[in-house]
Amino acid sequence: MIFVQRAEERYRGGDPAAGIETRHALSFGRFYDPDNVRFGAVLACNEERLAPGAGFDEHPHSHTEIVTWVVEGELTHRDSAGHATLVRPGDVQRLSAASGVRHEERNDGDTPLVFVQMWLAPLASGGEPSYGIVRGLTDAAPYALPAAGAELHVRRPAPGERAAVPDADFLYAHVVRGRVELAGQELGPGDAARITGARGLELTARAAAEVLLWRMAG
Repeated sequence: MIFVQRAEERYRGGDPAAGIETRHALSFGRFYDPDNVRFGAVLACNEERLAPGAGFDEHPHSHTEIVTWVVEGELTHRDSAGHATLVRPGDVQRLSAASGVRHEERNDGDTPLVFVQMWLAPLASGGEPSYGIVRGLTDAAPYALPAAGAELHVRRPAPGERAAVPDADFLYAHVVRGRVELAGQELGPGDAARITGARGLELTARAAAEVLLWRMAG
């Protein structure tokens, strides 16, 4: 089964007056839809656009796996555990909030920042917060997130090229850029597909593309 959510169907959030524009794929904050709370382990998939100097001041999280993928610009991240990093396109950043952590995210650069932030539910609550970053994730090496029973795969096919899609009980696909065909559906930037019982699928690029794929067990 496949459900497609188009970019224009995302909930509009953020604070445009403060230079923050957000597009939510699932219920988030004041945007609540009881039929769109989560898919597999995915609790949120937010497209964030921060103007130069804009950002999210320090705020708390708990019992959430937070994974960030930068599309354009550089993200400055600091947290209460003492981590301070710059996250760039192609990097995967992970913050395991566990029993509780505080962090801030900002665009300290002079160009717009665009990133995708995904929240996943952990298999178990509690524990100590932890942090990790992988520089330059390749298509050949998925990023494992065992705390949520999930793997993040990235595909960057050239026009006309086909790319394998991992088999999964739950598969969440988010198109970062370009156009692809997946399971008979054409998807463009900001579109997402939620597929249950994904088996033997592949995607075909109609234009040079970048696609994030979450593989999750049932």
